[in-house]
Amino acid sequence: MSQKLKVGVIFGGRSGEHEVSLRSAEAVINALDRSKYEVVPIAITKHGQWLASSEATNLLPSSVMQTADQAVALFGDPSQRGLTRFVNQTDGQTDGQTDGQTNQREHLDVIIPVLHGTYGEDGTIQGLFEMADVAYVGCGVLASACGMDKVVMKRLFREAGLPIVEFTHFLRTQWEADPLRSETRVSETLGFPCFVKPANLGSSVGISKATDLKSLNAAIALAAKFDRKIIVERGINAREIEVSVLGNDEPIASLPGEIVPQSADFYDYTTKYVSADGARLVIPAALSPELIAQFQQLAVRVFQAIDGAGLGRVDFFLEKETGQIFVNEINTMPGFTSISMYPKLWEASGLGYGALIDKLIELALERQREKARNVTSYE
Repeated sequence: MSQKLKVGVIFGGRSGEHEVSLRSAEAVINALDRSKYEVVPIAITKHGQWLASSEATNLLPSSVMQTADQAVALFGDPSQRGLTRFVNQTDGQTDGQTDGQTNQREHLDVIIPVLHGTYGEDGTIQGLFEMADVAYVGCGVLASACGMDKVVMKRLFREAGLPIVEFTHFLRTQWEADPLRSETRVSETLGFPCFVKPANLGSSVGISKATDLKSLNAAIALAAKFDRKIIVERGINAREIEVSVLGNDEPIASLPGEIVPQSADFYDYTTKYVSADGARLVIPAALSPELIAQFQQLAVRVFQAIDGAGLGRVDFFLEKETGQIFVNEINTMPGFTSISMYPKLWEASGLGYGALIDKLIELALERQREKARNVTSYE
């Protein structure tokens, strides 16, 4: 029997999406096949402290399967806030401690960073994995960073010839220095209604719909709590369509699904994660075969526009009056909760949750092998 792969699942993080990450990690950990994988849970608290094994699972709901209580020394001492050790291979050695204690070095074959938002989905932790030369699920540093910053993302989409909704952006300091100037720019260039968002956050955290100057000021103030950069987009009357993408150099797209908010004007954080009847997921979406193919082709183009790898969920608007498709955004580490659209779309497309995770791990190892072909010295 072949040796099990040791899979590190990292979750939590210093982000406004910390709680969403815990829910995603719960589902991923429970779905990992214990006959194939040895699971090593690694948590990051809201304050940046790294926790391993039982300390990590204590942050998760009690429904999470119990995993082996291992001493993991790969990404930091649980008693410290940041990184204190950096090991990526088992060689029988130990890390010396001034108090005479030792910790055996721990090897992980692949990491699943179930982290959403800043410090997890934005390229920062991906850079750490690259430095450690360890395989990891999902997009690399560049794609993660571009997928996190909505302003950079939309500029890349525009360069790639993808259809996007009109937008403007400004810095928090610019708005604080001259609120009227920023608000006037929005009202004159985009009009109302419009949507105000932190440029670097997901799960609809900090997003508001503005219908006049008063609500615009409140919406900007909310977004400014979460990021130094604020993006404002023209509001359109549209259906919200989402497509999951899977793969590396030759990505494929799932069937599209539709989000139908039931109790809110748009698909906000409460609708997604709090309200039991906040939204209805229509999977697959009621679309013509031609539109399905168009959404799938556009989703792959979006994924390739940021040089994506592993996975991504592409969100679209289908304008009701004109039938025009607009690309909203790509999420490079979409939610993996039991109610999340990404795995549900693949399930509807014939790939179940467990098999999906197997495929993501396979893609991570494939990408690591491809990177290993690169020459890193020049003589």
